Amino acid sequence: MMVAMATLLDALRPVRSLRVAITVPLLLTGALATGCRGTPALSLMPTTRPIVIAHRGASAHRPEHTLAAYTLAVQMGADFIEPDLVSTKDGVLVARHENEIGGTTDVADKFPSRRTRKVVDGDTIQGWFTEDFTLAELRTLRARERLPFRSHAFDGQYGIPTFDEVLALADSLGRARGQVVGVYPETKHPTYHRAIGLPLEPALLASLTARGLNRANAPVFIQSFELANLKVLRGQTSVRLIYLLDRGALTPERLREIATFANGIGVNTRMLVGADSSAVPTTVVRDAHAAGLLVHVWTLRPEPAFLPKRYRGDALAEVREMIALGVDGIFGDDPFLVAEGTGRIRR
Repeated sequence: MMVAMATLLDALRPVRSLRVAITVPLLLTGALATGCRGTPALSLMPTTRPIVIAHRGASAHRPEHTLAAYTLAVQMGADFIEPDLVSTKDGVLVARHENEIGGTTDVADKFPSRRTRKVVDGDTIQGWFTEDFTLAELRTLRARERLPFRSHAFDGQYGIPTFDEVLALADSLGRARGQVVGVYPETKHPTYHRAIGLPLEPALLASLTARGLNRANAPVFIQSFELANLKVLRGQTSVRLIYLLDRGALTPERLREIATFANGIGVNTRMLVGADSSAVPTTVVRDAHAAGLLVHVWTLRPEPAFLPKRYRGDALAEVREMIALGVDGIFGDDPFLVAEGTGRIRR
């Protein structure tokens, strides 16, 4: 993979000044075959380095889940971009981390009267919800950075993309760089969406099918925290599925059961190694691999507020530790940092 240096440096200049050189042209190897609609298919199993997954795009540098964040992520070296998916009132999938969008858009300014209260997966939430807006109404909104300590220089510049637009962007960016850009969608609150008559699965699979991506060797992972959602999907698609886990014991027996409906697990980094200075790695990676499961970890973030003290402010140390533990993929808010930690680029 080659990154246009001038383009990348220009994109990063508002955040930091870097000198970068590309040292590893391809992360994923194996013969590239011609897939449907002329899109190359690739092997999703890494060889010696984990795949770089842009968490909500390059969300450390641009408002999350915007086309600009996804584009920058690919320029930074991401192999996959991650759109979290929720539904509009008229059944269109859009990329937002939650269906409540008060913190990530200017919806409060444009639709103040739409504020309401809902119970989503047992949590009572006040705000503005995508399922109460048509796509045309959401098109009038602009994204903003949700975290106060990240740059707000790009607030108000970008809209909310649909899943179809994210797929089209990934295809375009992959063709431009000569290497496939994978897509890693997450179904957000699928049981809730189904209960209100807006199931996510049919629209998700329809969009993948329309682009020739509803197949086992597509550059796609579908992820979910809901076991029932993944079991339903397993009966409807051969696309690779990832079961997301935040806590709990992962015994070899449980991992073998997960392998009956999923291709891998997406786990909180703290399930692999604790945060304190005397943390001892667990056997999750070894046991998952023994069960035939991939292991992807989330979420690596560059700011000190997110780093355990034992890394002493060195975000690269966390990346390197995850690699040393043998993970197959890393979710990062800063794809450049993760790519650097894998040895693919150097300053």
